[in-house]
Amino acid sequence: MSAEDVVELAKRRGFFLQAAGAYGGVSGFYTFGPQGAALKQNLEDSWRDRFTIREGNMEVDSPTVMPEPVFEASGHLDGFDDMLVECPECGESHRADHIVEDNTDIEEAESMPIADVEEVIAEYELVCPTCGAGLAGQAIEDFNLMFETNIGPGTSQPGYLRPETAQGIFVEFPQLAEYARNQLPFGVTQIGRAYRNEISPRKSLLRVREFTQAELELFIDPEEDEPDMESVADVTAPFYPATEQEAEDGEPFEATIGEVVEEGVVGKPWVAYYLGVAKQWYESIGVDMDRFRFRQHLGGELAHYAADCWDAEAEVDGDWIELGGFAYRSDYDLSKHHDHSDEEFTIFKQYDEPVTVERPTVDPDMSVLGPEFGGDAADVADALEALAERNPDAFRNAGENGTVTVEVDGESYDVPVDAANFAVEEVTESGEHVLPHVVEPSLGIDRALYTVLDHSYRTDEVDGEERTYLDLPAEVAPTTVGVFPLMDRDGLGEQAQAVAADLREAGLSVSYDDSGAIGRRYRRQDEVGTPFCVTVDYTTIGEARDDEEGEPGTVTVRERDTTAQARVPVEDLAETLVALRDGELSFEDV
Repeated sequence: MSAEDVVELAKRRGFFLQAAGAYGGVSGFYTFGPQGAALKQNLEDSWRDRFTIREGNMEVDSPTVMPEPVFEASGHLDGFDDMLVECPECGESHRADHIVEDNTDIEEAESMPIADVEEVIAEYELVCPTCGAGLAGQAIEDFNLMFETNIGPGTSQPGYLRPETAQGIFVEFPQLAEYARNQLPFGVTQIGRAYRNEISPRKSLLRVREFTQAELELFIDPEEDEPDMESVADVTAPFYPATEQEAEDGEPFEATIGEVVEEGVVGKPWVAYYLGVAKQWYESIGVDMDRFRFRQHLGGELAHYAADCWDAEAEVDGDWIELGGFAYRSDYDLSKHHDHSDEEFTIFKQYDEPVTVERPTVDPDMSVLGPEFGGDAADVADALEALAERNPDAFRNAGENGTVTVEVDGESYDVPVDAANFAVEEVTESGEHVLPHVVEPSLGIDRALYTVLDHSYRTDEVDGEERTYLDLPAEVAPTTVGVFPLMDRDGLGEQAQAVAADLREAGLSVSYDDSGAIGRRYRRQDEVGTPFCVTVDYTTIGEARDDEEGEPGTVTVRERDTTAQARVPVEDLAETLVALRDGELSFEDV
């Protein structure tokens, strides 16, 4: 089985196809067909159940277009780049790190400095993937991945399509904190589209320009809040920390979540907790755990906002691909929006009892600062206040006639202590303002979908014919049950339509098919991963033929993976199939 097999099946059976094919297609954009849209929705619902509902979090749905100041504050305008190299012959643009990874033994070129990537391209004499021209000596540039747009007509406001759903949560933090009654920890989730103007989209759904993210932003008090590790402590997974990646003979190793926390392999317990939750979720949707691992980001590949990050990775077509990232974003995001906006991005934490503390203060004399520093006087005053809070000893040690030095926009200013009016006051406080830290599990739904298709793709032989089927878990399969009349005559079609209607009424996803031989109909459902098929025959309507077995009023239920069959009374059919789908009943017990 190859990537071509998965893509061919996906297009032929309606999972996904390149968008706008009638106009030649557009790279990096895909349309999900009937089967793919249903599978994608089931994956989203499964994620929502595990990360939103069962974790007790809130869910929001924010705009996909946001104004430029949001991304100035978040750092995406300056730090959300990929390495671009342009072919001197054909003019095609490519990701330089991908060219290195595809043609050398270097696995994580993204973490390397640009100068080092240029050296590797020259050393290995790497060429343009499109035309074969040499790329040695070509300059590599940072290329910002955000799609720019305009909000409104005329002298419109610049904006961007969001590169992640997270910022739509962060900018609304003040209101979301109120909804959470200002009690930490609390989590906010979002499932939605994100956009990245990829230099060279490739490998179908694995590198695209529009994709669906499922993200959780958990806001915590870093001094007090700890996860309840009991539910995940015994979860086992392969871990590939940075130390092993950098070692000459380093390899991933198996360990439990409890062990990697105790041994400091994963330094943030909250990150480890969600690695455990995610491992269980990925396994439940059909990711092959023999082709799965958690890999820590190397220092050079950490995002600008991350203090630490681990990726969930799966092996697909010989490559390890990222399925999701688990980042400790500390207070980066909230502090940036706190500084750049007019809102408070803190939580007021009430003390058990009021406390009396010494509070350093300054009251800058602007009649002195104004003539001395001119237009910079206000900024100097702000810098004095910050210095008093950060390092009050600077004022104490300067003496009454000394000076203190502050910095504004890279320039130093000496200010007389007496003009700062430094003092230490005793104040009684009932609490303090806390800038929460953020823990972020961010999972890609499209990549999960592709991985599940790849990992569930099976071939075997049934009745002397090769069969292709998708071994999808019943709870995420696009269709739960196919319903067939043995043949469309003698009232069998009408009875089968009635059975299908009853099953839909019970909340099951049903495909009805009366076209062709029954074996061919089974194969069609096998190929899209339908776990069960129901055949209505003459026994069902009380007119059993010699070649049929079973009690009148029963139907044949067939299980996909083993092709085993059982007779089930029509009146029990919906209840039986729901129990099979939900894992409450095994087919052997039907």
